[in-house]
Amino acid sequence: MKTLNLSTEQDTIDLAKYIAPLLKEGDIITLFGDLGSGKTFFVKQLGKALGIEEEIDSPSFVLMKEYSGGRLTLYHLDLYRLKNKEEIYCLGLFDILEQGITVIEWPLLVNDLLPYQTLKLEFHFDGKKRWVDIIPDKEHSPYF
Repeated sequence: MKTLNLSTEQDTIDLAKYIAPLLKEGDIITLFGDLGSGKTFFVKQLGKALGIEEEIDSPSFVLMKEYSGGRLTLYHLDLYRLKNKEEIYCLGLFDILEQGITVIEWPLLVNDLLPYQTLKLEFHFDGKKRWVDIIPDKEHSPYF
């Protein structure tokens, strides 16, 4: 595990720019953290770093959005509103896992159903400071 301070927005942008070239089709990133901790901002920057020109916004109400046009397709999920695991299967999540990069905000319901995770990012904000704990899989651990 590696902890990085995210003192400025630029720190999060730099993190996304660092991670983007390491990703390959089929990678899954789970984002943990309270509201306002920086999860969606990170996904926006990751999309830009992948070369996606479309504006990325939170999929809170639609649950999943697909962004293409970059180096890899980005699937952005926000599972905050889901109540049970049965709703996960209705999303079609398992049909897309190998087709691009899948980034999941609020992954608690699905975490134990995922076949693997590439990176687990835990975002923190205590009202003054922001930081992220990065927990990579074995393939990505040399980079963190």
